[in-house]
Amino acid sequence: MRGIGPFLRDAWRLTRPYFMRSEEKWSARGLLLTIVVLNLSLVGLSVILSYWRREFYNALQDKNWESFLELLFLYRKTESGWMPGFCELAVVHIAIAVYQVYLNQWLQIRWRRWLTTHFLDEWLADRAYYRISLTTDRAAIGTDNPDQRVAEDLRDFCETTLSLSLGLLSNIVSLASFVGILWGLSGAIEAFGISIPGYMVWVAVAYAVLGTFFTHLVGRPLAALNFRQQRVEADFRYALVRVRENMEGIALYRGEGEEKATLLHRFGAVIGNWYAIMTRMKLLNTLVVGYDQVAVIFPVVVAAPRYFSGAMQLGGLMQTVGAFGQVQGALSWFVSAYASLANWRAVVERLTSFHRAIVAAREAAAHPDFTSEPATDGAVHLHGVSLNLPNGTKLLENADLTLEPGQSVVVTGRSGSGKSTLFRMIAGIWPFGQGRIQIPENTLFLPQRPYIPLGSLRHVVTYPHPHDTWSRQEIQQALVDAGLPHLADHLDQDQPWAQTLSGGEQQRIALARVLLSKPDWVFLDEATASLDPEAETHLYETLRSKLPNATLVSIAHRPSVAELHDQRIVLDRSEGHAGRLVTSPAAAE
Repeated sequence: MRGIGPFLRDAWRLTRPYFMRSEEKWSARGLLLTIVVLNLSLVGLSVILSYWRREFYNALQDKNWESFLELLFLYRKTESGWMPGFCELAVVHIAIAVYQVYLNQWLQIRWRRWLTTHFLDEWLADRAYYRISLTTDRAAIGTDNPDQRVAEDLRDFCETTLSLSLGLLSNIVSLASFVGILWGLSGAIEAFGISIPGYMVWVAVAYAVLGTFFTHLVGRPLAALNFRQQRVEADFRYALVRVRENMEGIALYRGEGEEKATLLHRFGAVIGNWYAIMTRMKLLNTLVVGYDQVAVIFPVVVAAPRYFSGAMQLGGLMQTVGAFGQVQGALSWFVSAYASLANWRAVVERLTSFHRAIVAAREAAAHPDFTSEPATDGAVHLHGVSLNLPNGTKLLENADLTLEPGQSVVVTGRSGSGKSTLFRMIAGIWPFGQGRIQIPENTLFLPQRPYIPLGSLRHVVTYPHPHDTWSRQEIQQALVDAGLPHLADHLDQDQPWAQTLSGGEQQRIALARVLLSKPDWVFLDEATASLDPEAETHLYETLRSKLPNATLVSIAHRPSVAELHDQRIVLDRSEGHAGRLVTSPAAAE
């Protein structure tokens, strides 16, 4: 964990944009100001209750029935001025407290909504999410579990920031309000021949300073422990999601035992870190609870000599005890809020490290090593292209290639030679390497495993375009042409289609998208590998007949697929060496 100065600057950088630069800044400031006023009103009511308590206990001591009733239900003129009844004070207090919480929650959700939108915009822009996911450092700060950082850390940041900042402000105002009251009530005390005025104020300060020192000493490791806990919890949840997304594969491999071992291993990290937090919290709670318990009786003991000497009445004693509690509580805010502060610090660290990773990814995207530009002749050109893996391994070095429109091409090579990476580079999403690429604008890339979004089948088929881009009849015809006539009447059904559709059906969905989009170039990365050879041949023939002007570029291993193309490019690469592109007729062996 970094020092307190950089941490506070990071917290301010996360807070400032919403209240200073966002389109909601004026309404946000208005809400915040209203909440602050309500908080300060609660402090003001506590000051009034301090004087009310003095008069009420004096009435009890004097057995003054009339004063007792008036202070409960009406109002009464006292030495402190007109004092409202408890019922009136309670009604006002309840109304302020209720709306203070309500408006606080309102501001929280508005702030969280803005921050979530802002983080999603930055994370998805310039494909930062993709570049971040390619990191090879498992311990990389800021790149793990982005879902948890957006869904949970932003929620906790908004809630805890408001709670802590408003709590600190209220305690500062309480301290300013009650320190004068306590000073006047406590009088002076003789110690070693020296008269100490306002001695209870100094006792409260000393008590709070000692409590703060020991609390920080005991609770200092909590911030790092909370940071790690959020990470291991997210890792465990991610492992569970992986099981849900790959249920069929696990079942076919009979991999339940291995999955259980993996899940329990990750859960073991959750348990181990939780035990560390428990141990530290036990020590901290022992200190804090003991501190609070002593604070209950401590001011009575300190003020008792003046009460028994007759220097103050029972009401004065109770007001002194209450004022001491307010001063000591305000000075001890750090003690009572320490656990929340530790958790808040962990949240801020996770969000700022995530934001730095996004900024770094977007800056790298703004200055790519690959230069990509539109092709003017309708062809695909690669000039001096070198491809690397994230760990620096070279897949291709200084390669030149031209793909002419109308010439269908199949790309082959050993598994792991870099064929899919070559496609990613042509698509403009692979960041590791150098060179210049010229590519026509109307292109479509199909991965081996199609992405199936959440939503209706219509949304699934038309992705990433709006679902109303094409008519119902056009979408149904695309499904029929792709070999999915049984789905044509289910466009409005919302199901977990990624689990409902087989691998072959998902690849047919991707081909239906091609038929709807009508691109000039279609790059297929084993996009029909889940289909049988006959179905594969039929779909290629469908693409040729429905899109006669489209150029197909395929990655494939089956000879039957190669025969459907005009040209073959082999990515020839041996282990430990950069590969080269070798061009030959598609029928060549």
